[in-house]
Amino acid sequence: MANSKSALKRIRQNEKRRERNRAARTRMRSAVKQVRRALEAGDVEKAEQLLPEAIRILDVTARKNVVHANTVARSKSRLIQAVRRAKAS
Repeated sequence: MANSKSALKRIRQNEKRRERNRAARTRMRSAVKQVRRALEAGDVEKAEQLLPEAIRILDVTARKNVVHANTVARSKSRLIQAVRRAKAS
């Protein structure tokens, strides 16, 4: 256990940030899953509607440094690619 006041405060801050990051990461993963589920169900129109919102959420999590920017770029690229492939077929 921490001995100083500043260490106790740091523990409180870290816990608050951890919860905030966890919520943002969950929100991001859910948005991506929604698009993927729509594609799996063959509902290309719904996937196209959900895609911009998913991209926005991904960008927000990258901007807040919850996940690395390259991870977000890769996820966005793969999502867009999957939607385009489904639309073409």
